[in-house]
Amino acid sequence: MAQNLSQDDHYARSVEEARKSARRFAVTNQISKVAVLLLLITGAIVFMLPFYVMLVMALKTQNEVATTSMWTWPASPSFDNFREVLSNPNVSFALFLKNTSFLTFISTIGVVLSSSVIAYGFARIEFAGRDRLFLVLLGTMMLPGIVTMIPQYVMYAKIGWVNTFLPLTVPAFFGSAFFIFLLRQFYMGIPRELDEAAILDGAGHWRIFTRIIVPSSKPALITVAMFSFMGAWRDFMGPLLYLNDPDKQTLELGLRTYMALRAEKWHLLMAASVLVVIPLVIIFFIGQRYFVKGIVMTGGK
Repeated sequence: MAQNLSQDDHYARSVEEARKSARRFAVTNQISKVAVLLLLITGAIVFMLPFYVMLVMALKTQNEVATTSMWTWPASPSFDNFREVLSNPNVSFALFLKNTSFLTFISTIGVVLSSSVIAYGFARIEFAGRDRLFLVLLGTMMLPGIVTMIPQYVMYAKIGWVNTFLPLTVPAFFGSAFFIFLLRQFYMGIPRELDEAAILDGAGHWRIFTRIIVPSSKPALITVAMFSFMGAWRDFMGPLLYLNDPDKQTLELGLRTYMALRAEKWHLLMAASVLVVIPLVIIFFIGQRYFVKGIVMTGGK
């Protein structure tokens, strides 16, 4: 009888210790979640501070900018700065927007089409030297752009492409090593049984690519498109090198020109900067769900 009571006490103590351990784990887990959440919120606030300052100054008058702190929200926010920037006769933001939109659209289409096709070849087609050729492709990512800048300019000057949009659009149709790598990683995660079933039905590589791979790769393709769009929209060095005609300038060059004309009018400079950034913010919020999913899936395979 005493032995049974001892076993019951031991069992009760074990249950109580297990409950205490579970409670400690739950508390620790909650503390960890709160700590991570606070860390993320702090990081988001830090990253958003420059955008806040830019927006605040864009909504202030010149007098408010001179007499108040840059952190202070304007007493009466005004959009006159944006109207003045858009109506400036010396710097046509409408023309710069047109040029930038054209270059960005063509470059994004070219990068997505070429990179997706090349990535399919590296991921799904067996051919001699494929892995070595892929290593060479990855090796080009280690080559700084500053090294090839002058040779590229000389080459484009020899064939008469300087002061045209061709140097900023044609290379996009030859693929990007980084985007090819991302898409290849995603394609390798798609079951090969789908390819085999399609081959048995008489499908070729192009049919497999367009009917199986592309529909299954929407998050990765949207991620590549967003990266390409942001890179082309924010490109400063390329247009600076190859575009000499003021009527062919992009928004980034136009912003620099506007800065030279309005060096001391920070409210106008910030308004112009907001106009340049707005399309990027809109694109990100529209495609952020696919963007995050594409990054996770391409990085996890």
